[in-house]
Amino acid sequence: MQEQEIVIITEAAAFQIKEMIKENEEEGAVLRVAVHGGGCSGLSYGMGFDHELKEDDIQLSQHGIDFVIDQESAPILRGTVIDYKQSLMGGGFTIDNPNAIASCGCGSSFRTATNTGTPENC
Repeated sequence: MQEQEIVIITEAAAFQIKEMIKENEEEGAVLRVAVHGGGCSGLSYGMGFDHELKEDDIQLSQHGIDFVIDQESAPILRGTVIDYKQSLMGGGFTIDNPNAIASCGCGSSFRTATNTGTPENC
């Protein structure tokens, strides 16, 4: 699998990220996608804007969005699709990770077959 396929950002998600960049005046920032320990199931996703790149970051670009993934998160995120869905209750990002084998009831944390993270009480 190529680096471009570690994480796939849909056009809908890219549009929303571009809007967030404008609204928050984050010009020049890149989107950082990461996995952190924590949550009911042990791992949780992180997405935010960053102005500083780390030496070992994997740099990607899709639909006009520049984003980075750290080396530790890359294998856990391989094949993940980030989308943005609109509903009557508002909109939000969805993350479909084929490596997640279990998630918590609130849907904000997960674990993989090879990484259980650091579960904590929700």
